Amino acid sequence: MATFRASSSMSSSSISSSSCHRRKIIRATINMPKFQNSTVSLPNLITGDLVEQLKLTSSGYTNTTTTHIQKLPKSPSNSPNTSPKYDSMVSDPLAIAKLYAIMEAVEDRVEMHKNIGEQRSNWNSLLLPSINAITLTASTMAGIAATSASGSDPLAALKLSSTLLYLAATGMLLIMNKIQPSQLAEEQRNAARLFKQLREEIHTTISIGNPSNKEVRDTMEKVLALDKAYPLPLLGVMLDKFPEKIEPARWWPQQRRRQAKGLGERNDRNGWDAKLEGEMREIVGVLKRKDKADYLRLGEKALKLNKVLAISGPLLTGLAAVGSAFVGSPSHGSWAVVLGVVAGALSSIVNTLEHGGQIGMVFELYRSNAGFFKLMEESIESNLKEREVERRENGELFEMKVALQLGRSLSELKDLVASSTMKGEAMEEFASKLF
Repeated sequence: MATFRASSSMSSSSISSSSCHRRKIIRATINMPKFQNSTVSLPNLITGDLVEQLKLTSSGYTNTTTTHIQKLPKSPSNSPNTSPKYDSMVSDPLAIAKLYAIMEAVEDRVEMHKNIGEQRSNWNSLLLPSINAITLTASTMAGIAATSASGSDPLAALKLSSTLLYLAATGMLLIMNKIQPSQLAEEQRNAARLFKQLREEIHTTISIGNPSNKEVRDTMEKVLALDKAYPLPLLGVMLDKFPEKIEPARWWPQQRRRQAKGLGERNDRNGWDAKLEGEMREIVGVLKRKDKADYLRLGEKALKLNKVLAISGPLLTGLAAVGSAFVGSPSHGSWAVVLGVVAGALSSIVNTLEHGGQIGMVFELYRSNAGFFKLMEESIESNLKEREVERRENGELFEMKVALQLGRSLSELKDLVASSTMKGEAMEEFASKLF
């Protein structure tokens, strides 16, 4: 009984003593699992301390935890305990720095193409009304000169002014039809969009991690290919606006052999099987027969129309200048008046159809759409030609990308393949549902 009282007294004393303290330090011990058959020691992995401080305040408890953890040291390449998988997971900081530098350059190009595209779009919207105003003014002067008295001073002034205005309109039209401002603006819009897409690809590569020097080289080639496809300056490197042969636009480098980048380990074929390969071959066939061929055909028609309008406009203003120069001459009769007035009016109509209708932009749109389908063909064929499936892009991921690019769901993509393989019926459906 005495022993119990003594113990109780000591416990009460301990409780009262602890309540007098304002701060109490709690020490914790972390038990790490034991590693069997491993030469790695715990101090080599984590060195540091874990300190928890519990502060008692008038309003309650505040926990402050400080943790010091040393990063894992990079294992030397010649260490016997280093596995190849561990080495593949180590990111190359130099490759990441290079990708960031390329992404900054790409961002700058996006702004450059956007600003220049707006400027060249303004060329089209400003030059067309100006040229039409000059042409109609010259036509009006030629008509007024025809009603004036023969040999008078007002007649000579009107004739000279009309002729000069027609000549100025002819020169401006020649330059405008050569550079095709609406087509230039469409080129810059396409370039800005493609550079934005490339920027997102770089960002995705960095986010996924483990970029290699090969990816850096491939990205550089994509940037240079875009620079070549959509040049910024006009003199010397401007794309031919009236090519002899219609070719799809090309803004990507040559497809090269890929690195082994299998995603997941569901099977040994990286998501590919014989059925998927057959479906991809059928899709390539549809793209060639329908989508790309149709846009090339439409692009050829737009190019022919643009050529006719580009020649007709300056030709009509030139004839109108000749006619206005002979207005009022007794030896030439009324044909000079008709030529000076009617040719100027027709020229305004032709210019409005060509540049107001933006036929050059329509041609570039068809050409770039054909290039989009050409890129899809090469991408699919490069995967199918690669015999080592681990070097291909993952089959499931690639199928989803193809479906999204064509504006279809996976089931609709399979329906397209099924309809293209049906015999006895003409397959009228296009592969793309986007455009």
